[in-house]
Amino acid sequence: MAEVVIYTRKMCGFCTAAKNLFAKKDVKITEHDATFDPIVREEMVKLSGRNTFPQVFIDGKHIGGCDDLFDIESLGELDALLA
Repeated sequence: MAEVVIYTRKMCGFCTAAKNLFAKKDVKITEHDATFDPIVREEMVKLSGRNTFPQVFIDGKHIGGCDDLFDIESLGELDALLA
């Protein structure tokens, strides 16, 4: 199974949707909550080049945000990345 890392913040509907998709697929994630931690947010921006939440990484590869994740899922490509 692939390693999934997701940077999130509290009260973020997009973060919840992304986490729910992984839960539905029974995929364990490593979550970094940047709600009250500017260091975690800076790390996310440095790794992704983006400052919106969530930011998803699969096996170290930046996938993008929630819309990007669901685009990959709708194309039928997410399961292959997670295998």
